[in-house]
Amino acid sequence: MSTHTIVICLGSSCSARGNALHLATIREFLAQEGLEARVEISGSLCSGHCKDGPNITIDGKLYRGIDKGSLIDILTHTLKREA
Repeated sequence: MSTHTIVICLGSSCSARGNALHLATIREFLAQEGLEARVEISGSLCSGHCKDGPNITIDGKLYRGIDKGSLIDILTHTLKREA
């Protein structure tokens, strides 16, 4: 069973654009799918792509301009493909 890593940009721009709420969405998704033990979540102060935010990095891949719908799609594709 592999482990995934999610890094949420918590810089002021990304937080203001929704990343603070995206953390709750990620936690809810992981709980519903029973994936909490397989995913490590951390935050970063700035991913350096403020104008394209909110930004989230999953397994080293940067996703820009995330909204709740695209976040759930990305989580489903990235985290559930092995299930």
